[in-house]
Amino acid sequence: MGNRLSEQTPILSGISPFHALHIAILGLDCAGKTTVLYRLQFNEFVNTVPTKGFNTEKIKVPLSSKTVTFHFWDVGGQDKLQPLWKSYTRCTDGIVFVVDSVDAERMEEAKTEMYKITKNSENQGVPVLIVANKQDLRNSLSLSEIEKLLALNELSSSTPWHLQPTCAIIGDGLREGIENYMI
Repeated sequence: MGNRLSEQTPILSGISPFHALHIAILGLDCAGKTTVLYRLQFNEFVNTVPTKGFNTEKIKVPLSSKTVTFHFWDVGGQDKLQPLWKSYTRCTDGIVFVVDSVDAERMEEAKTEMYKITKNSENQGVPVLIVANKQDLRNSLSLSEIEKLLALNELSSSTPWHLQPTCAIIGDGLREGIENYMI
């Protein structure tokens, strides 16, 4: 589904096992960013509250070929925090952009914010994993609808991306997304 990562060199190729990849987790408020972070860290659901700044965790994620250390920065998605996102994406190895698959009304806003980040000159060439969260819910948009609403095919050719269906509460799709995104 709309994966341009195969055209790019994976960011894990040649990485030292002692190096942690800096990954920013961004998205609108209530999309499930913190749930994604703590599902990856603890491999279980953690009840969260809205992030009023950021959460940061260093997490070793066992992938099919090796264990990789990620330094995740989960940044709040409220309107007042969105201008700060560029500070967290400076010198980042990747961006995880979480969207609420049920919230069709805010897809245009999510698209606008995602484009602001990916068009920043410092983020050219940085891979973007778009996490289509809440795919377990009855009213969730399909991946093709999300791809169209976010205009993913219009992203710069220098921005490799992958759209991954997930349910962060139970963890479905998260590790697969990280593997497809990084390897």
